[in-house]
Amino acid sequence: MPSKPAPIKKAANKEPAKKEEKAAEPEPAPEPAPEAAPAEAAPAEAPAEGEAAPAEAPAAEEPKPPTPPPADEPTSAPVDLFIEDKNDTSVTIIWSQPETIGHTGLDGYTIEIAKDGTEDWKAVNEEPQKSCRYVIKNLTTGDRLKIRVVAVNAGGRSAPCALPEAVLVKEVADRPKVRMPRFLRQRYVANVGAKINLTIPFTGKPKPVVSWTKDGQPLDTKRVNIRSTDRDSIVFIRAAERDDSGVFEICVKVDDFEDKAQFILQIVELPGPPASLKIVDTWGFNVALEWTPPKDNGNTEITGYTIQKADKKTGDWFTVLEHYHRLNATISDLIMGNTYNFRAFSENKCGISESAIMAKQEAKILKTGIDYKPPEYKERDSSEAPKFTTSLNDRATTVGYSTKLLCSVRGSPKPKVQWMKNQMIIGDDPKYRQICVQGICSLEIRKPGNFDGGVYSCKAKNDHGEATVSCKLEVKQAAVADADKK
Repeated sequence: MPSKPAPIKKAANKEPAKKEEKAAEPEPAPEPAPEAAPAEAAPAEAPAEGEAAPAEAPAAEEPKPPTPPPADEPTSAPVDLFIEDKNDTSVTIIWSQPETIGHTGLDGYTIEIAKDGTEDWKAVNEEPQKSCRYVIKNLTTGDRLKIRVVAVNAGGRSAPCALPEAVLVKEVADRPKVRMPRFLRQRYVANVGAKINLTIPFTGKPKPVVSWTKDGQPLDTKRVNIRSTDRDSIVFIRAAERDDSGVFEICVKVDDFEDKAQFILQIVELPGPPASLKIVDTWGFNVALEWTPPKDNGNTEITGYTIQKADKKTGDWFTVLEHYHRLNATISDLIMGNTYNFRAFSENKCGISESAIMAKQEAKILKTGIDYKPPEYKERDSSEAPKFTTSLNDRATTVGYSTKLLCSVRGSPKPKVQWMKNQMIIGDDPKYRQICVQGICSLEIRKPGNFDGGVYSCKAKNDHGEATVSCKLEVKQAAVADADKK
């Protein structure tokens, strides 16, 4: 109490004249003086000063602005307190700072412990702890301790943040850890009726406590058998059903430490047939079909459809579309005059549906009269008068040595060829051999004599004209040696 009126007394005595300062200092009782002085001194002294009164008038309002500062408030409680590690003599805890911190800031944290079942809380740190992590040392193995953390500032202590359960001071040899197999990290798919036998290994000492849930609920032990050892846990289903599908989660716990992992089990089967199939249109040799997805997809996506046709005469079914993804199709190349039925199957990763949906209507391919008119082609006029493409060349030969004359001719129609010597037709003279093959004309003169020389001509003639080529043939005497002449 004496510390609070002292500043009030000094603030009130600044306004009156200095004459009363000596009288105010020696007073033994400070409490009555400050209460009377501020009320009477200010109005009594102001008129006595005369001219000083207007100058001191604004000073009388000075005490209002420096209002007392707001009282310091403690922070809110620390949050997220949990155990980071522990052994047989210490426990390591970590936490997060309070959500609300006053204007005076945060001085630190006090860590307190009490034995389970009592409220005898004792601080384990002498000075406020600045860090949000603390190792509580020198504990007795086997004790169960309650632990809490309190934030401290100028406003005092905050509300405590305590662990939800007492901590057993005990050595943790190995923290629990689930080793989920790689093939279970994706969706595990199995067929209806299949045997499910999945092994999920884990580590942890002492022996972890294992618990299972499916879709967040406890497992139905009538459907799913669980067998756990020190190192793994086995999920066994004798004959899987679609209701066994779901999210399975395993939790392994050692004291206050735990680890969780989950996998998705999907039990699938063959789908049902498409919900409907109808013939939309028929034209020419074509039929347009439409269908809708099946009501039961077998608990997995539909991968395609199979469409089959059957001639009403034979009743035999033939596949026209397979692994088809769309919900409509056009079936072509049907036989005119025949009537067809159509059916459709659904398909998923298990296979094709056991039954099919058949279109209620039949598709009849009508016969239509067709008049075939072959295209008219104009015949090409290939007629041509004879024309020699290779002429005869003058030649010289020796008596007794056969020789051959050659030329080539073209024309349409095929021209008739005649050989002449000195304008006389040779005819069938055996001395000459006449050949004309594919326009190549040759005249062979066998062992010519002195009188076989002359002008030889080849004449080609057809309905469109004629042509002639000629050459000279000179027959020379063989050279006789001088010895033969003698």
